Amino acid sequence: MENFTSEHKGKVAVVRSNVEKLDSTNAPELKSLFIHLNKASNNKLVLDLSSTKYCDSSGLSAILIANRLCKDTNGSFSMSNVQTNVLKLIQIAQLDKVLHIYNDVETAIAKNKE
Repeated sequence: MENFTSEHKGKVAVVRSNVEKLDSTNAPELKSLFIHLNKASNNKLVLDLSSTKYCDSSGLSAILIANRLCKDTNGSFSMSNVQTNVLKLIQIAQLDKVLHIYNDVETAIAKNKE
């Protein structure tokens, strides 16, 4: 199974993380997927982290790159199904004030369409 998959829901690209740990071993792959989607004119992204129970600084870096790419192209970036441990890291880094986090993919998609 691939570490990360993407599918389109209308104008929103939903990226699913299929890894339990988002760390330096797979974060570069996620970064390159975000860059590829952005170059293909996808500037509305939702990252579904329902399978990811751990994230380190390199994983956060990949997430922040997606956020910046979307902002730079007047798009939007949201996250959904963020697990407790990952959310704690985001809060410690005070990124919960910068990132849009929703309970489920459907809500994140709806907010990205606005």
